[in-house]
Amino acid sequence: MCTFLSWNCRDIRSKLQDLKGVINVFNPVCIGLQETFLSSNNPLKLRGYNSVRKDAATGITVCCIYLPPHDVVSQQDLETLVDQLPTPFILLGGFNGHSTLWGSGVTNSRGPQIERLISNNCLCLLNNDEKTYFHELTRTFHSLDLAICSPTLLPLLHFTVGSDLCNSDHFPIIVSYADSGGAIQYPPRYIFQQADWGNFMQLADITESMVSTADITEAVQNVVNCLMNAANTTIPKCSPRLRNFRRPWWNEACRDSRREEKKRWNIFRRYPTTENHVAFKRAKALARLAF
Repeated sequence: MCTFLSWNCRDIRSKLQDLKGVINVFNPVCIGLQETFLSSNNPLKLRGYNSVRKDAATGITVCCIYLPPHDVVSQQDLETLVDQLPTPFILLGGFNGHSTLWGSGVTNSRGPQIERLISNNCLCLLNNDEKTYFHELTRTFHSLDLAICSPTLLPLLHFTVGSDLCNSDHFPIIVSYADSGGAIQYPPRYIFQQADWGNFMQLADITESMVSTADITEAVQNVVNCLMNAANTTIPKCSPRLRNFRRPWWNEACRDSRREEKKRWNIFRRYPTTENHVAFKRAKALARLAF
């Protein structure tokens, strides 16, 4: 079982600890973030994950998308996006479209566009009636974050919505994927600080015979095999198990304030009155202060 997670985090720099908490709960193999507010020279570094801003060449294509609510997006642009995705694929993100198809009480112009995208390409919508967005001013819940997939993946995927906003106004959406290969193993990483570089240099000896071939692909593979064998012999690897993020600053005050915030949120979510709203905002502010 592996899990894909999508979250409109509304500035990841101020929500990094919240993201680590979500990772500790769901252990996702892939995370799609929208509205990170990161500049091109400010990459996201997260232990155990590679930060990429393009599709990865894997068995399943995972595409993260964000469509700003007030931008005009043509139907052709959406169709072109889907045409470019290698199948099978999962399309996650903030679409900002309202439609009764995914539980909205009203429909906006973006909603029918997404409906046509799903229909024209025979795609499958994973969303259920769970709401993914909380509008604080009106105290209403909406479904703006969607998960769409190729039809071959539908029987293998399970969709849920996180119960905690994690200090954003969007809930994380979680797509779990159960394949026939059993438990997912996270790839072990090299511990370069403990490498035997002297022995590595001796073993990573690229000889002329390795590249003296008419087939360039074979020559490249010979070099790769030599380097990989040297690395596997001289550089230890960490455990493939994804470790939880340490929080040495976490204390009883953090625990109690976070617990109170969740309690007030659950009350307000069920009974969105002004009194409960004020209590939740106060608990949220105290929790942020404790952190």
